[in-house]
Amino acid sequence: MEKSKIIEKIQKKFKLLDKDKTLLDKLLDERLDFDRISEILDFIIELKLDKSAVIGFLIYQLHKVDKASAESLQNQLSSDEKVIYSGFKSLKDMRYLTKAEEADDIRRLFIGLGKDLRVVVIKLAGILYDVKHLQTPLSKIDADFVSNVKEVFAPLAERLGLSEMKSVMEDYCFKYQNPEMYNSLIESLEKTREENEKQIEITTKRLRAILHELGIKGEIQARQKHVSSIFRKLKMKNVTLAQIYDLIAMRVLVRTVEECYSVFGKIHGIYKPIQGRVKDYISNPKPNGYQTLHTTVIVENQRPLEIQIRTYQMHKNCEYGIAAHWMYKDGTEKMAKLDKKISWFRNIMEKAQIMQPEDFVETLKTDLYTGEIFVQTPKGKVLELPVGSSVIDFAYAIHSDVGNHCVGGKINNVMRPIYTELKNGDVVEIITNPNSKGPSRDWLNHVKTSSARSKIKSFFKNEMKEENIGYGKTMLEEAAKARQFSVSQLLEEKYIQDILSKYTMQSMDELYAAMGSGSISATQAVGRFVALYLRDHEIASKKGEKIKLKTSKSGVVVDGATGLLVRYAGCCQPMSDDEIIGYISQGKGVTIHKKDCPNLKYLDPERLIDVDWEGDAKTEFYAEIKLVAEKSPNVLNKITSNLSTSKVVLRKFEANESGEFLECAIVILAKSRDDVKDTCNLLSQISGVRKVSRIS
Repeated sequence: MEKSKIIEKIQKKFKLLDKDKTLLDKLLDERLDFDRISEILDFIIELKLDKSAVIGFLIYQLHKVDKASAESLQNQLSSDEKVIYSGFKSLKDMRYLTKAEEADDIRRLFIGLGKDLRVVVIKLAGILYDVKHLQTPLSKIDADFVSNVKEVFAPLAERLGLSEMKSVMEDYCFKYQNPEMYNSLIESLEKTREENEKQIEITTKRLRAILHELGIKGEIQARQKHVSSIFRKLKMKNVTLAQIYDLIAMRVLVRTVEECYSVFGKIHGIYKPIQGRVKDYISNPKPNGYQTLHTTVIVENQRPLEIQIRTYQMHKNCEYGIAAHWMYKDGTEKMAKLDKKISWFRNIMEKAQIMQPEDFVETLKTDLYTGEIFVQTPKGKVLELPVGSSVIDFAYAIHSDVGNHCVGGKINNVMRPIYTELKNGDVVEIITNPNSKGPSRDWLNHVKTSSARSKIKSFFKNEMKEENIGYGKTMLEEAAKARQFSVSQLLEEKYIQDILSKYTMQSMDELYAAMGSGSISATQAVGRFVALYLRDHEIASKKGEKIKLKTSKSGVVVDGATGLLVRYAGCCQPMSDDEIIGYISQGKGVTIHKKDCPNLKYLDPERLIDVDWEGDAKTEFYAEIKLVAEKSPNVLNKITSNLSTSKVVLRKFEANESGEFLECAIVILAKSRDDVKDTCNLLSQISGVRKVSRIS
């Protein structure tokens, strides 16, 4: 194939701009295998993929022979073309199958690294070309490649709805792995192939006549069995070729179960069924839910022909659902995770020829594994982890002991820190040391998976109890101090027993150990102790004891030894020159209200407590200001500029148009009434401002 003919082929399918032609001329390096490229292009065009898929594919072909030239052309690619190119590069170095049981892992990795399904299907077309053109006798590398095609890529093609590709792949694998049987079967099948094709044409016409006679709108499908499939059946059932009744098979799709049985009866009216080959899987479904009517009849050429009759819904279940035929062929009872993800794609492939090209391509852009990455062990085992996972996550995904004794990791044969974030396709080797003391608590800040986090916490809980008790005591003291309490205030025996009961624990050491290991939040535990303390100290209100409020480094606090926390009511916003009263809120300390606050009537009088200001105690409070101004280009700038020069802190600013005016709602954080007053005066001086008022 010549370079000019490839460009002509692309030009015929896509409308190319001059810059596209120039780019193609650079991409189609003379060192490339143009025959291979041409055949894969035919697949791309047949599948109705887009120009981005073609360009992305071609620049990767150039990348294989001249990486520097390919990279230099990246700035001429569209973002979509770069996605395709990137997907091919990710798949370049992936490790293939080492054990048959890992085939599904490799399939998931293949799709995960490809990201875009256009990359995946084009890559499969390349694999098909490569397996078709192997030279015999096969080398060890080529023989391993054939095994990969059979175990990994042919089943993946089937799951993606590329049934013909799957069958051709399997035929070539059969040819290389069992050449004598392959040649023998091909010779036998060739004798009847032309006759079978004529018979399919005759039977198709007769089935269409049946549908027409019954007034049924249906669809007829036909195929000749591939040689690899025939061999599989000969081996599985231990029969001869003459005993295979579905060398040619046909399928009738209709709308309802009633129509299935009507067509079934009419077929037996024109063809004689073979005894024992009539199966009703509609009234008696297979264990996996498979439903279809099967009959094998003797047709005009006096040979057997299998006919299946099913509804469209049954067909959908068989092809994409729990009854999918690759499942019962493989003896699988449960749909694998990958199959669940791509079952919808098979449906799209079935409709590809009737979909608009742009709609079909948009579907192929789907990344089935958004938020997930695939990484491998040096032996090829594939692990699926969330994006952001580190070497530590990988180690614990292998085994708890590996994680606990992890001291380092090699990523793609390069030593990296254990906190290093992994990327799609990385090959990771965990370095362990049996004398390691185990994980660090800091690891909890660097793991992404809940499994790793749980295993690290379990290690601290079970193997470092004494150390955890010490950590827990320190954490409890710090959490109590943050709430302005001392440990001695909170750890009364009656409180301890109550808290231990809530956590179903036997001793404070057990509680300390749980906090030290991270199983229980120290802040949460202190909150429970404080709630019990405040409940008992409500008695202060009943004794009429007045509590003084004074300033401290951390703000305004309650005077005396009560240790109560203070907050200020948002409803009345008390300030240091207001008459005030306190309300004990369980677990939240004392809420300060103005004495004339209208909301006091809704509060429990038993919880009210006398409070007063002491000395130069100051409070900060929120004040809301309403401003009305004439609409003008600079009025908003002037308002915000004046606010920035005031003593208050702006917390909220909203402006809405109302006819000819602008209405602004402003919330400020102030320390005194004078600050609010000064701010209102400052805003009133702005040209165009009609009204400024504080909302109580």
